[in-house]
Amino acid sequence: MLGKTAGGLFWMSRYLERAENTARLLETGQRMALTRTKNSAEEWGSVLKTAGVLDGYLAKYDEVDRDNAVDWLLRDVDNPSSVKSVIKQARHNARLVRTALTYDVWGAVNATWMKIDEATQRRVNQRDLPAVLELVRQQAALVRGATLGTMLRNDIFDFMRIGTFVERADSTGRILDVKYYVLLPTAFAVGSSLDNIQWESILRSVGAGGGYQLTYGQRTTPSDIAQFLILDQRMPRSLHFCCRKIQENLSYLKKDYGFAGPSCEASNTLYEKYLNRRISDIFDFGLHEYIQDFLNDLGGLSRQIEVDYRFYE
Repeated sequence: MLGKTAGGLFWMSRYLERAENTARLLETGQRMALTRTKNSAEEWGSVLKTAGVLDGYLAKYDEVDRDNAVDWLLRDVDNPSSVKSVIKQARHNARLVRTALTYDVWGAVNATWMKIDEATQRRVNQRDLPAVLELVRQQAALVRGATLGTMLRNDIFDFMRIGTFVERADSTGRILDVKYYVLLPTAFAVGSSLDNIQWESILRSVGAGGGYQLTYGQRTTPSDIAQFLILDQRMPRSLHFCCRKIQENLSYLKKDYGFAGPSCEASNTLYEKYLNRRISDIFDFGLHEYIQDFLNDLGGLSRQIEVDYRFYE
């Protein structure tokens, strides 16, 4: 496979995953803002920080408020990570690699862009926002279903899956990190009703509320939630699950190509370094430090994959 084709598949999948994750963050911001009786700007600031777009937002706006934050995350063309921007980029990449995709996958990606473009022609008001975010998640599920249901399990599929799980791991890590250092007003809030509401919102932001309750019941503690989102092998958005899938798909590429670049070993190192631990050891080390180190190494792995498979040649 040409490197440009591999890169197009990888980034198409990353952008689609990012669109869904951002939509989930917006839903979470809406819920968390309702728990604040005074100033919801802190909640929207945390959402912007989680999405990695706070600096860009502040370069355009003087202060954080709900309407501008929602527009920046959902449809602002000046934000390259807005839902509308990344879906447009996903479609662009899909068009470049169209011959590698099934008719169903291409059709789903193309339809996603057309529907989101139509729904975001102008600012979305608070009343219509839930429906637009639901549309984003539905379209993401449609593309995912077409991919799983119609694509051959070959190198094309592997590059798509690697892109998906690199992006998903990055998103889960950012959510966990910001939870500890932005969302809680003070250390005294830990264990309070406010803290529990926010933890539940964090679980919902990664589609993990139902799965968590099946595993832990109604008990909500920072340790259990961190365990679930970092180390649970069954939770499809946990760091453990994502890293395992990256490992698996890189190993399939190694078998297909007879080539094991540094990225293959880097994925194994990432898993061994961060996911062969107990949650108590992670808390003792420091969750913020742990997540920051993980995200840095994950970014390094992503860049190494691009080099190994010559995405830009």
